[in-house]
Amino acid sequence: MSLIQSDWLNLLKPNYKVLPLKERLLSGFGALCGLAISSLISWYVLGGMNAWYIAPMGASSVLLFAVPNSPLAQPWNVVVGNTLAGLIGVTCTQLLPDLTSAFSIAVGLAIFMMMTTDSLHPPSGAVAITAVLGGDAVHRLGFQFILYPVLLNSILLLLIAVFFNRLIGRHYPITAHINERSKDPTPTQKVSIQPKDIRYALAHHTELLDISQYDLEKIILEAQERANERLTNSFVCQDIMSRDVMKLHEDDDIHQALDKFKAVNLMSLPVVNTANHLVGTLALYEVVEWFKSATDPRNSWQHYVRQIMSHRVVIVDPSQPIQDLIPYFVEKSFNYIPVVENKCLIGIISRADMIAALQQQLNRQKLSFE
Repeated sequence: MSLIQSDWLNLLKPNYKVLPLKERLLSGFGALCGLAISSLISWYVLGGMNAWYIAPMGASSVLLFAVPNSPLAQPWNVVVGNTLAGLIGVTCTQLLPDLTSAFSIAVGLAIFMMMTTDSLHPPSGAVAITAVLGGDAVHRLGFQFILYPVLLNSILLLLIAVFFNRLIGRHYPITAHINERSKDPTPTQKVSIQPKDIRYALAHHTELLDISQYDLEKIILEAQERANERLTNSFVCQDIMSRDVMKLHEDDDIHQALDKFKAVNLMSLPVVNTANHLVGTLALYEVVEWFKSATDPRNSWQHYVRQIMSHRVVIVDPSQPIQDLIPYFVEKSFNYIPVVENKCLIGIISRADMIAALQQQLNRQKLSFE
């Protein structure tokens, strides 16, 4: 009997990922801070107004801090959705004396208008009801209710959500996964799933999905990459790396560095210290920029590689699968990636190394199907 009850309860539960404890705590803490700060600012700005904060902001905070990747939680939806709902709710209040008719029509019309303007935001339904059932304090405001507290509360909460989500490393608002160098699909998309394929699939589903096209595309590509890994035995970085590495020392003179660039005809080189620890990378264009500004008195102190090199370096582990490197060579146009073990530079993997390895894997896969 208990097993049957458990199965029945599982049917009622959403097929939704339960986030780790840290993420759940951050979401709750973010909502706490967002509501507290935005309400205090609203109270300060609006002074003695009774309706200085509205309850639907609590629902908005669930989206903004718990599921910021949702299309329903984006800035356009929060601001436009709440504003439209407030406008419709106030209008219905003034035109329809019967409260039941007023809030029912207000919510229904708000949903239609939000879906029409691509600004659907579930808490906005509560904004429309608040405009009708908010009592004398709200009714006295009339159409000012749209500007404050609705618009004021929405913008304040949104700004705090943007700051908080970025502070903890979340990407909010979400942005399109596009090719920054061209209007064409990215190199990865050209040979796999493209945005037009996602749009085609979504066009055949009339129901609204609470996931953006870009997140859906990212998930599918990651799943496809994972599946591809099972089809063949993958090389790891130490299998294909070059161990005889041309490198610079952090105490090398910049003129010496230029001589090395000319000798090997490379666009960038790794930089190590006396312990052979990787400490940075120096690109040829950085040397060129140094020569261009060498006459500037402010740059007269720069003589060594360590003073002009970049300290931010993408590195890989020798046992890491080479598939992990593909996005850097394809999407970021890297020329090479250093291989580091215990902070020491032990090799590099160039674009040519990757092409050769991937060609070998293609040959293996071809033979397995014959």
